[in-house]
Amino acid sequence: MIAQTIRTCFPLAARAVSQRADEINKLNVFPVPDGDTGTNMSLTLASVVRELGELPADAGMPQIAEAITHGSLMGARGNSGVITSQILRGVAEGLGAASDPVSTQDIASALRRSVKVAFKAVRKPVEGTILTVLRDISARADACEKAHDSVAEALDAIVAEAYRSVARTPDLLPVLKDNGVVDSGAFGFAIFLESFVSSALGRSSAVEDFSATFSTDASNSRLDALGRVEIEAIDDWEGSRYRYCNEFLFKAEAPIDEEEVLDFLSTMGDCELLVGSYPTYKIHVHSNIPDRVIAHMLELGQVFEVFIHNMDIEAAERRAKIRAETQAARPGAPKPIGFVAVAAGSGEADILTSLGVDVVVSGGQTMNPSTADLLEAVSRVDAESVIILPNNSNILMAAEAAATAAGDRRVVVVPTKTVPQAFSALFAVLPDATLDEAVASMTDAVIEVRDGEITRAVRDSAAADGSPIRTGDVMGIISGSIDVVGADVKSVTLECVKRMQASDEGDSLTILAGEELSDDAFADILAALSQAHPDLEIDAHRGEQPLYPVIFSIE
Repeated sequence: MIAQTIRTCFPLAARAVSQRADEINKLNVFPVPDGDTGTNMSLTLASVVRELGELPADAGMPQIAEAITHGSLMGARGNSGVITSQILRGVAEGLGAASDPVSTQDIASALRRSVKVAFKAVRKPVEGTILTVLRDISARADACEKAHDSVAEALDAIVAEAYRSVARTPDLLPVLKDNGVVDSGAFGFAIFLESFVSSALGRSSAVEDFSATFSTDASNSRLDALGRVEIEAIDDWEGSRYRYCNEFLFKAEAPIDEEEVLDFLSTMGDCELLVGSYPTYKIHVHSNIPDRVIAHMLELGQVFEVFIHNMDIEAAERRAKIRAETQAARPGAPKPIGFVAVAAGSGEADILTSLGVDVVVSGGQTMNPSTADLLEAVSRVDAESVIILPNNSNILMAAEAAATAAGDRRVVVVPTKTVPQAFSALFAVLPDATLDEAVASMTDAVIEVRDGEITRAVRDSAAADGSPIRTGDVMGIISGSIDVVGADVKSVTLECVKRMQASDEGDSLTILAGEELSDDAFADILAALSQAHPDLEIDAHRGEQPLYPVIFSIE
């Protein structure tokens, strides 16, 4: 009976999380903005549903437990998904020897096992997260066992405690309280529990039915939690040290020292997780050097199902999506700040749009947009104030003229000279910033960016040191000064980066390939840069800008 209950209820609970994934995603502010919590949890649960569906109709609890453990491990995505997989593994192991029908004692025992397994997987547990909710419901199950409550009473109490614990997460985690939200993973876990229990007890899991089907205590707990789910455009990315979320499955060729592997992962970044058991493991870590993480693990076994996410871009896309939805929910109400930016290539334009730019104006070194072009772009932005990013020194005066001629609406120019400077400036804007605060933070960010450009000479000239430049030579321009001259793009790029790092060593390099640079040539440059500067984080994109085969910046 217990096996059939799980096979029936698990898919329904997984579907409930999937249906509300977007709502859960919007809460994702801590501990890590690596992708979307609701999406990652639903993908993890969906993998279990698939494995359960492949079992024979008469499968017993041992087979069910194995399907839950293996399916959640194989499908775990993101920090939240990996932790969810360990919670499920612990419960499955705990229920492996349960009586049939299950008792309140069995439930309490399974949750105790889940707490042990999940907390062991996380080296530095954070209070106010899904782990806190797990521990709280386990304690409530223990109390129900001691009180000799029925299974239905215990399950009701566990759901009520889950929502009570979710509602308390802002009191345990300052970043949640600061942003007026509950923890996303905790909320998703409570939704899963509610739906599973509702299904197991033959009830509807619809939101509006909760108060009618559960005790008053449970209903009030849930409403308290839901009352604190205030969706806002949140960006806590400032201060994050690592850009890439790396997760992959690993099959060891011989028994490994798990603590030794975790120690290695901790030197590569943070949020390190190693879950599973010999020979198959799931690995998760945030790092700026994913290639070194994978290379090390390849020395110990096989790597497969590799996912590497750029959390910078994901955070910006999520922020832009929330802003758009917020604006759509308030038709006719302009947003506080909008953005106009100039871009020379389609790749540059796509990235700027993903970072929240409302209107991208086509233009560049040899095709400068006019004041009228920029004014027309400003007029298309539905915002109370507008910030213009000219991204070229030749466009700065036209941008300032457009700002002056904008009329009643306040328009300000942040004097970016390159598109990479605009990227950094846009990342620096907090969602709730005033115009003055946004301009100040963007300007400060631009100051920290050192840029370089690679192009070809169109006539004879001289470099900054007086050395001759012939028509067709490849020139490396560092912060506006022609400092490097050579015969090919690769060598000039490498020399420019070498000089800039020698002058003031940076941590990250953003590099854009121009339209004339092939993918193979770009890959060759990136490989050479990685070899020459192994500690430099490289964020590469196709910018498709004309005339400049390479544009880059170092921070």
